[in-house]
Amino acid sequence: MNFLINVIIILSTVAVMEALSWAIHKYLFHGPLWFIHQSHHKPRTSWFEANDVFSVIFAGISLYLMWVGRESLNIGFWIGVGISVYGIIYFIFHDWFIHNRVRPFKTKNSYLLGIRRAHKIHHKSMDKNPSEEFGLLLASGKYFKKPAKDKAALNS
Repeated sequence: MNFLINVIIILSTVAVMEALSWAIHKYLFHGPLWFIHQSHHKPRTSWFEANDVFSVIFAGISLYLMWVGRESLNIGFWIGVGISVYGIIYFIFHDWFIHNRVRPFKTKNSYLLGIRRAHKIHHKSMDKNPSEEFGLLLASGKYFKKPAKDKAALNS
């Protein structure tokens, strides 16, 4: 039973992190923290960018929660694991798949392609505003529809 509860805590934390990340991204990163986040909207000149400090902060929170709860494996420990899982998902989806910070990979998966399209629209603006699509794992349905040129290629 504890195993199931811990899995539920981890999965719930991942879901909460997506919602929290969306709000932080929209209202803080594209708000008062733009002076840091803008490095992510400019062409990268090295593997690291100032925006990476946010990942370090979330990793620190996660590690702290796991460290404090390591002996009793309390709820804080499992929330820390959930934040870490979200961080791994973030790295794979965002840094590797979308921004190719590691060797690029291709896919025909419609979900992944929709997420990539939404994120590319987000980066279309190099400025603080206007901007749209602030999520990592969720995006508007319009990005999951195949572009007209893809449909034409499938029919020929």
